[in-house]
Amino acid sequence: MAVALFACAGSVHAEDGYALWLRYAPLESALAADYRTRLGGIMAPDQTPTQRAAREELVRGLTGLLGRAPRTQIGSSADPSVVLGTPDSSAVIAPLRKEMESLGDEGYLLRRAHIGGRDVLLVAARQDIGVLYGVFHLLRLLQTGASLDALEVRESPRLRLRVLDHWDNLDGYVERGYAGRSLWDWQTLPEWRDPRYTDYARANASLGINGTVLNNVNASAQSLASAYLIKAAALADMFRPYGIRVYLSARFSAPVELGGLKTADPLDPDVQRWWRDKADEIYAHIPDFGGFLVKANSEGQPGPQDYGRSHADGANLLADALAPHGGVVMWRAFVYAHEVPEDRATQAYTEFAGLDGDFRPNVIVQVKNGPIDFQPREPFHPLFGAMPRTPLMMEVQITKEYLGFATHLVYLGPLYAEVLQSDTSARGAGATVAQRLTGIAGVANIGNDRTWSGSHFDQANWYAFGRLAWNPDQSARDIAADWAAMTFAPDPAVVASIVDMMMVSREAAVNYMTPLGLHHLMARGHHYGPGPWVDGGPRADWTAVYYHRADRDGIGFDRTARGSNAVAQYAPEVAAVYGDLARVPEPLLLWFHHVPWDHRMASGRPLWDELVGRYSLGVRQVEGMQATWAGLQGRVDAQRHAQVAAFLGIQRREAQWWRDASVAYFQSISGRPLPAGETAPPHPLAWYQRLQFPSAPGDGR
Repeated sequence: MAVALFACAGSVHAEDGYALWLRYAPLESALAADYRTRLGGIMAPDQTPTQRAAREELVRGLTGLLGRAPRTQIGSSADPSVVLGTPDSSAVIAPLRKEMESLGDEGYLLRRAHIGGRDVLLVAARQDIGVLYGVFHLLRLLQTGASLDALEVRESPRLRLRVLDHWDNLDGYVERGYAGRSLWDWQTLPEWRDPRYTDYARANASLGINGTVLNNVNASAQSLASAYLIKAAALADMFRPYGIRVYLSARFSAPVELGGLKTADPLDPDVQRWWRDKADEIYAHIPDFGGFLVKANSEGQPGPQDYGRSHADGANLLADALAPHGGVVMWRAFVYAHEVPEDRATQAYTEFAGLDGDFRPNVIVQVKNGPIDFQPREPFHPLFGAMPRTPLMMEVQITKEYLGFATHLVYLGPLYAEVLQSDTSARGAGATVAQRLTGIAGVANIGNDRTWSGSHFDQANWYAFGRLAWNPDQSARDIAADWAAMTFAPDPAVVASIVDMMMVSREAAVNYMTPLGLHHLMARGHHYGPGPWVDGGPRADWTAVYYHRADRDGIGFDRTARGSNAVAQYAPEVAAVYGDLARVPEPLLLWFHHVPWDHRMASGRPLWDELVGRYSLGVRQVEGMQATWAGLQGRVDAQRHAQVAAFLGIQRREAQWWRDASVAYFQSISGRPLPAGETAPPHPLAWYQRLQFPSAPGDGR
């Protein structure tokens, strides 16, 4: 990608969003001049693809930011300002070998040092990939105007696996995708290796993301066919220099559909042989193949329970095939019983907790952040405190299936941080979800749209996912500030306004969609818009009324010991809080309790008044975001400002729709008058119920 594409001529310049947070736009002149005196020459190895990627990225970044290409030396240099390398690739770095042992294979060190009479900035690591990660960190510091005085940064990833899950079908359709069609053009692979694939890898490497699942969890067996393995290998070749391993979603019935066997029973010797042979074939094409992601016995997908076997039996079948090659199985815990359970929220725990210790060492159970399905707010999943002998990954959505698709500005950093820092109390107070994880997976919001994510602000959720995957203890606000400075402008006033918008946005969406612990209130199928009245259909637990349980007396799902007793799946300390009406956090009130409409809330208002007030507050919060963004006109380039403004207009209209439709429905159930000062919905309930959107994007098919 040409440097000129990423180097924008000034802070107010038409841009289309393609460059993401890697714009490398020219810095303010005094700051650029200061950096130029410190970063004028680079000494970097150039012997491996990853070394070349690190060197080229630094040259690209410095050229764009400072307006001048740095001097570069591959070997020794009399006067380098920046030295990149490992102890094996750089004599300057070699003395640091023992000091860097604790960094691991992906960690890095940034340090100002005095060497040979000169002040030098070191970007050092044990392995080449760590150097590349360090280069991106250095460029982030420059983009955000950080001081380089006395620089000393030591970084290593907290989680081993940091993976994007693409729900992309082989025909280019993206399930729950709102950013165009799939980035992968299977028709032209392997011959045409689109340069955009390299830019995808660069963006992920800038965040430390080290894996990508190429295909939908609702997998086609054809993804494992020889013709497609050759295509996947071409992508793996392009991603490898950036530290990204390729994974594939595996359909459990592939031995039948591809191999012609009569069964996919995991205990059948022929089935076991088929998977071993398939693994051998994959690794012949992709030597560093990461492994399989599997959705089994969920939403109609085949799995081991079809043969009377357990999830452990199924996962271990694949794990044994991958083990000789170093691959892993990411086995999803998002499952459905054949019969509708008393409480959908208890299903995964019921099926998996008793299997703790039964999985092979290279199986990682992948658990959604909450016990239902990526709702605007959920409590943390009880499995995070329940399987101490089994490696776990957390799965979150970056795409916003339940949060307004690509048109609603909803920054997910606070949602991710909220779950990661939740206290499971599994080993006493302070045992957070983050401490329990081996990895984290994000359902990608990436497509072939020029913005990558369908909107400019949705890029921030990809960015926040990667940063928190590297270090779950980072502040969502600080991450937002970095993203805003890199994506729009490092002007502190601009950054502060954008961050304020971002930090209120998730709570705004909760308020106008699912306040006070309500959940699963969206329309059926495509999940576009409100549908609190949704009832009937093939499964009760695919409806809204199953979850909100509103009646004349009150609203909410009783998950206490008097109801489904889902609270018992948490540690006793957590269950005691969630199960107590006086202690449960109000944001989760209706998740755990069926509450009378006149229940007195912390505000002093009855629940009915509070509920209506929260819906209206969400609309006002979006209006506040609109006003903030309008105030940035002329300080953000016109092209992006116009699109964001238009999308905020859509969000304002749809937030009002959510508020009016929901209030109309719940008023029809409660029979209560609207609180003083609240405006009645402009249409009768039946009008909202009749709305149909058969072409809404992203629905599975």
